[in-house]
Amino acid sequence: MNVLVIGRGGREHSMIKKLLASDRINKLFVAPGNGGMADEAVCLDIDEIDIDQLIAAAREHHVDLTIVGPEVPLLAGITNRFQAEGLAIFAPTKEAAMLEGSKDFAKAFMMRHGIPTAAYETFTDAAAAKAYIEEKGAPIVIKADGLAAGKGVVVAETVQDAIAAVDAMLVDQVFAEAGTTIVVEEFLAGKEFSLMAFVHENQVYPMVTARDHKRAFDQDQGPNTGGMGAFAPVADVSEKDLQFAIQEILQRAADGLVAEDRPFTGILYAGLIMTTEGLKVIEFNTRFGDPETQVVLPLLKNDLLQVFEDVLAGKDPELTWEDACCAGVVVAANGYPGTYAKALPIPNFTLADDSFLIYAGAKQTAEGLVSDGGRVLLAGATAKTLDAATEKAYQSLGCLSAEDGFFYRKDIGK
Repeated sequence: MNVLVIGRGGREHSMIKKLLASDRINKLFVAPGNGGMADEAVCLDIDEIDIDQLIAAAREHHVDLTIVGPEVPLLAGITNRFQAEGLAIFAPTKEAAMLEGSKDFAKAFMMRHGIPTAAYETFTDAAAAKAYIEEKGAPIVIKADGLAAGKGVVVAETVQDAIAAVDAMLVDQVFAEAGTTIVVEEFLAGKEFSLMAFVHENQVYPMVTARDHKRAFDQDQGPNTGGMGAFAPVADVSEKDLQFAIQEILQRAADGLVAEDRPFTGILYAGLIMTTEGLKVIEFNTRFGDPETQVVLPLLKNDLLQVFEDVLAGKDPELTWEDACCAGVVVAANGYPGTYAKALPIPNFTLADDSFLIYAGAKQTAEGLVSDGGRVLLAGATAKTLDAATEKAYQSLGCLSAEDGFFYRKDIGK
């Protein structure tokens, strides 16, 4: 089969590595991809949201199946367009992707279907939002309603910080259209984890649990990022909590979307937190998480292409998992998630057994591979224990020095 992966980051590179293990792949394309993937897939110079060009490329290259990585094309209706053209695609429609595309829609959906989540109110008026915040107190969470590239959530420790976030979103419009509506919700305390599942309408096939590290620096210090590392599975998630998450959260969400005539096919991601009141949903995503995908897919024993095909056909893919752990450490450019330099030379890494590199922000030049983003790559490894996996992942980074212009957390997996 000829397969097209849409996207340019670490999540897409991880999918490509897993798809390459299939003996049923003829040609593997990625649009647009990045320089770190160029040896493993044919990179097509087409933006993720240029749907007309993506359809044309799928036809030109006789693509049998397209898989979508990032969220923006989903909300732009890429699945609807591909389906209208008779092209096979593994991704939710724009109607189903609203579960990620609008925080307000997601919260109201969870309330309608009895899915546990934080109490909240939605606002378009800054004065009303501030009055609500002053009534509720801090800590409190402010979220831009729409897609904001992972930057639209403020966990405010004080009322003043919360009010500043309201002004930034509703008055200064720092997130443009994505922030013209905001959701203000109660702060939830507890340990977080992620649970992803392959979903086709009412059928839910869960993956192993994962946990990522959001803060930039060790001991969870510094600003929130898109994720500085991750590991799977998560040992402190009980079987009881796992079954609750599958039945009362993922299954209820899938059933609710079918009931509301927006059936879901693709990857459903639940960001979850274990509170004193029980398990609750922080957010839903409607695609593979990043960097969680990079540590979950290496543990999957199945042929990933076969899984996509089975799920699309309404068949149980009979997922099987390695009895092992996987850890991944993100290497970022100094200054990330703020201002950072690009075009930093990426050194050659020496990898131990069962170790791997996933490129997220990399570009090929005449001089070699250079950085092209804030999160540049992930060094990962699998082993029988989490400690052994993290130790191997860090071994791969031994060639990096402070002068290279990169940094990474030293406590991933702790």
